[in-house]
Amino acid sequence: MNLKNILTHNIVNGVRKALLPIILGAVLLVAPSCKKYLDVIPDNVATIDNAFALRNEAERYLYTCYSFLPQNGNPLYNVGYMSGDEVWTPLDEREFISYGFRSARGGQSAANPYLDAWNGNNQGGGSGSNYGLFKAIRNCNLFLENVSDETKVRDLRLDERKRWIAEVKFLKAYYNFYLLRMYGPIPLIDKNLDISAPEEAVRVKRMPFDDCVNYISNLLDEAAADLPLTIAEKSTQLGRATKPIALAVKAKLLLTAASPLFNGNTDYSNFKDKQGISLMNTAYDANKWKKAATAAKAAIDACSAAGFKLYEFPGSTFKLSDTTKRQLTIKGALTERFGLNTEHVWANPNSTTSFLQRASMARLVTAVTTNDAREQLAAPIKIAEMFYTKNGVPINEDKTLNFNNRYAVRTAVNSERFYIKPGYQTARLNYDREPRFYADLGFDGGVWYKYDSPTNSDEGTFVLEGKSTQLAGASNFGWYNETGYYIKKVVDWNMINGTNGATFREYPWPEIRLADLYLMYAEALNETSASPDADVYTYINLIRARAGLGTVQDSWTTYSNNPGKYTTQAGMREIIHQERLIELAFEGNRYWDIRRWKQAAEVFNQSITGWSVFQPTTSEYYRVRTIFAQNFIAPRDYLWPLRTYDLTVNPNLVQNPGW
Repeated sequence: MNLKNILTHNIVNGVRKALLPIILGAVLLVAPSCKKYLDVIPDNVATIDNAFALRNEAERYLYTCYSFLPQNGNPLYNVGYMSGDEVWTPLDEREFISYGFRSARGGQSAANPYLDAWNGNNQGGGSGSNYGLFKAIRNCNLFLENVSDETKVRDLRLDERKRWIAEVKFLKAYYNFYLLRMYGPIPLIDKNLDISAPEEAVRVKRMPFDDCVNYISNLLDEAAADLPLTIAEKSTQLGRATKPIALAVKAKLLLTAASPLFNGNTDYSNFKDKQGISLMNTAYDANKWKKAATAAKAAIDACSAAGFKLYEFPGSTFKLSDTTKRQLTIKGALTERFGLNTEHVWANPNSTTSFLQRASMARLVTAVTTNDAREQLAAPIKIAEMFYTKNGVPINEDKTLNFNNRYAVRTAVNSERFYIKPGYQTARLNYDREPRFYADLGFDGGVWYKYDSPTNSDEGTFVLEGKSTQLAGASNFGWYNETGYYIKKVVDWNMINGTNGATFREYPWPEIRLADLYLMYAEALNETSASPDADVYTYINLIRARAGLGTVQDSWTTYSNNPGKYTTQAGMREIIHQERLIELAFEGNRYWDIRRWKQAAEVFNQSITGWSVFQPTTSEYYRVRTIFAQNFIAPRDYLWPLRTYDLTVNPNLVQNPGW
């Protein structure tokens, strides 16, 4: 049984029924005097002691600590997936209530925040929606306090005790990082307070951002020291924390701390607590980039020692072109499952992807109902424009290909048959693009190869036809594609159109891929010197080679109208940013990256546009229409609001700027 099954088993068998009402309820609802906050332990000590009397009971509590991991494989829960500008959906909200999407449309408020990880409210409904991460941290503290006591859980082996403690230290660090990335400075709850603690001790305050970073980083170091390099018992323990996972999260933490939003941001000059202590250091510190680069390289080295490498499609018994194999490599880096995917540094089995795939899938055959191919998740035109040309440079830089007429219509020829149906008319924007464009996006006239191809090959296979009167067209209330670009990347190629509906092969959500680490290292290293280090090119080029592109040096020298761009720090920064946005597209990273780069005020204030998807003819369909005008307010929207009620209950807290 893997971690997901163990978690489900524990919940069904009453672990939460036995423990969480005590751990969660008693902690928050302490007394009518408002002595209520983050770090009070429950007074039912006998029950807690029973939970740590024997190994089996303690192991259940360990999995309870894991059960708070956010369900990022579900677009309704993943904060970054719908909160920015990368993925759009119909306003009808048919069986798709996304609070991130409501936030992206300006609906966020401090009175009752959407996707409130602080308290666990408004996270999208369903399992896990009412468990705030401070509750998770409290559970971790209770576990650490009890399992660190060698007079408890006497039948637990020493090596297991060390490992379990390290796992929960990692989880505690990750939950703190998750909150830090959303809210900025947070209270640091290192130990839970006794029920008899004075009221002022319970009213914790936010700590300076750099102190939070150091605290989390130290926790991750402590965890990494006692975590295994790999999971030995793969049949029962896949998904549990390892040394590479802990070091990868540390790299992401330090990269976030080094980025412009949190490093030298003078917008936060007056961001202070009630005692006048500054919560943000507004002085730029170049050394933060060096720390981030060092951490990323340490994580990469650990991953190498553990056997991780960039994923490559292993092949198939079907007759496939190299073009299609390349697309299956690109998709598989995200969608290939446990045991077969060499790239998933951290895959979260507590969050799988059936709903994500169903909401993204285009209707390709009449046998599949609209319920199984809802087509709701769409990419705006600006996201389609973001991908490179087939020459590996941006469409506005390629001196050999003209995209000035990119919204005009062109007819596909036979040599393009593995990307676009020959003889089909589609927009110029959809031609001469890099392999990741075709692997990630479905579009009107685009080929969508799957396992159940009617020809058992990629010749004469499925084609998406998206105009309003066609099979994948916008003709179903709430279940249609708003922009004309479908999120093909997240749908595993083993999806089958059956006579009784569709079958989706689930995969655990990859929280961190090796490609992400390579990009983090290249970005941080580029910021440490005036001109790019050789390793900057090396790690970017590894990703580009896997995507079927030439090196940065060759591509820009040969095809770009700015051939020396990659030789400067600023030019390479722009290249790295775009490479990251392309490689990690539709994985929930873009929102956090645009935010930490402090580019959201520009990027998230561009209009969301798409094709005229309600039109039946080619000439009418290929007209760009404005779907929504976003309004990102800086600096307010860079940080999530604290709930107003929490500020009333705890006067030591201060609100984020602008809220």
